[in-house]
Amino acid sequence: MATLGMSAAEKDALETFRRDVVEPSMTGLVILDFWAEWCGPCKQLTPILEKIAADYAAKGVSLVKIDVDANKTIAAQFRVQSIPTVYALFQGQLVADLTPARTESQLTRILDQLLAQLPIEGEAQQAEAEIAPLIDMGEEVLAGGDAARAVSIFRQISEMAPDHPEAMSGLARALVANGHVEEARALLDGVPESIAGDPAIARARSAVELAGAAAPDVDTKDYERRIAADAGDLEARYELAGALMARGERDAAADQLFEIIGRDRDWNEGAARTRLLQFLEVVGLEDPWVSQQRRRLSAILFT
Repeated sequence: MATLGMSAAEKDALETFRRDVVEPSMTGLVILDFWAEWCGPCKQLTPILEKIAADYAAKGVSLVKIDVDANKTIAAQFRVQSIPTVYALFQGQLVADLTPARTESQLTRILDQLLAQLPIEGEAQQAEAEIAPLIDMGEEVLAGGDAARAVSIFRQISEMAPDHPEAMSGLARALVANGHVEEARALLDGVPESIAGDPAIARARSAVELAGAAAPDVDTKDYERRIAADAGDLEARYELAGALMARGERDAAADQLFEIIGRDRDWNEGAARTRLLQFLEVVGLEDPWVSQQRRRLSAILFT
């Protein structure tokens, strides 16, 4: 911002702006709110902006209010023509015009998009960077079949980050794998509303639901005999699939569900397809095996 020809007061205002806005924006996201005491809409927006700034403080977001009457130079530099005008700044640059957004949901949606794209260095991002490798380790241990150790790892992560959806999901799925289904169910029943809709939590809920399909030690011989006697016994195939899932025999379990879908995709209100999708969700949508099964399902449903 040019200072040539400015008064001492104007230069002081610019220095204050540099200290309070530009410098914090080097590592964080600054919400810049241009307002005035006489502006009714400004007063309606202020509580929303203050709440959002407080909620997102750990993610590196801060709020700076600029009174346009007291800071005419700053307002002119930003070409503010009406108020409220709300901008988002990062590294001294305007990265978003938040003015059209007037509700909390609209503003948080934009902020979430910005935070996903910008290298913000907030406490939450730093904590995430520390926790991510631990979650990867827990997932690797769980995938390797050591459920008890996975439970221990995810418990420690959950103590570090109690409301972390992936940590809670990992703990619940590890508990299921270790035979503690009810404890996993109770854990998920207590999930905070803020993360209840997270895909990681949905994955854990599917694991708990599938755990009730059959126990790992269920004798499958009766189901196998029924299928041998009648290949169209879809109930036997469905129950066998549940038992095979519980044993970790995912290929054999999937084969039974695909057989049901191929014979009658609407059987029992689409129960086989529902269980298959739950199963794939539990395994993890990023798993190459899951991608193969989804293509296999599409081939059955759309041919």
